[in-house]
Amino acid sequence: MTNLYPELEITQPIQLCDEKGLLNPNAVGWSRSPRHECNLRGHWPRKKRWNYWAIVSPTHLFSVTLSDVDYLGLPFIYLMDFSTKDFSEKTLLKPFAAGCNLPPTVDGDVNFSDPVMPISMQQTPKGTHLVVSCSDLDGKPLEADLMIYQPKDHESLNVVIPWSKKRFQFTSKQNTLPVEGTITWGDQIIHFNPKDTFACLDFGRGIWPFECFWNWASFSTRTNNNRLVGVNLGAGWTDGTGMTENGLCVDGKLIKISEDVAFEYNSDNFMAPWHLYTTITDRVNLTFEPFFERQAKTNALVIFSEVHQMFGHFSGTLKTKEGETIHIDNVIGWAEDHHAKW
Repeated sequence: MTNLYPELEITQPIQLCDEKGLLNPNAVGWSRSPRHECNLRGHWPRKKRWNYWAIVSPTHLFSVTLSDVDYLGLPFIYLMDFSTKDFSEKTLLKPFAAGCNLPPTVDGDVNFSDPVMPISMQQTPKGTHLVVSCSDLDGKPLEADLMIYQPKDHESLNVVIPWSKKRFQFTSKQNTLPVEGTITWGDQIIHFNPKDTFACLDFGRGIWPFECFWNWASFSTRTNNNRLVGVNLGAGWTDGTGMTENGLCVDGKLIKISEDVAFEYNSDNFMAPWHLYTTITDRVNLTFEPFFERQAKTNALVIFSEVHQMFGHFSGTLKTKEGETIHIDNVIGWAEDHHAKW
């Protein structure tokens, strides 16, 4: 199987913007490792920056995000216990993103300096050292100390989405990254084993329109025949751009999918099963059955965001570019519906 659209593969380091802060046309494309320096400038208040990590083990999901939307910083964390479906979340609103440090490259150190909930994402020779402290998450202090390993030659999905010369986004989606460490929450200690715990990174830097919508789905798993498989699928925000954020990571190697993926679901009942599939070929054919709905809504005068992030189980089939069928059976991941005015 070959790519259906002429998406350019970027193989050398390149700057996202030109000297005027507009999209560098030579930067439009995708790469197997991060190649772009996101040298954003001007365009206030349309610049958007974030680093989102989600760590999934057989028992828990833990997520940490640091975002800067030019006029506001939004650091937040959440933790879910799969057995009880107990869910706890904390979000801070920081005017003009005070304390938020989000560098222009994926391999930069990220931190949030604030006594209420300091966040550190430091790069090391092994990978990313993620440390979070929260004095009060639903009445209990939380301390997270996690090592997210970056295996040698592990590939990722890196894409520039070009809405126009003035509106564009670079995203790096990285999955199937092993995680080791602990979260201490009150008297509870949660252990993460790199054999069965995987992290997903959503790194975003761009100049966005005021109103936008997207779907996103992701999971990482080790199949019954010991294949390490990660999936990243998206829709809505990429429509009509000639680029997609769709790809598979199989045993650490990226398979770019250059066709649209349809997300079929009931927006009046997000808990009903979803169907995700490639619109031209049979490369992706997945059913997603949610077991928990995270509904996060921010309405802070200058920003409106409503996300229905569904956690559940994926089942179905994926096909590699060589035509190999990979069977997915009851794998935990997420799919979301997100509307924003920001």
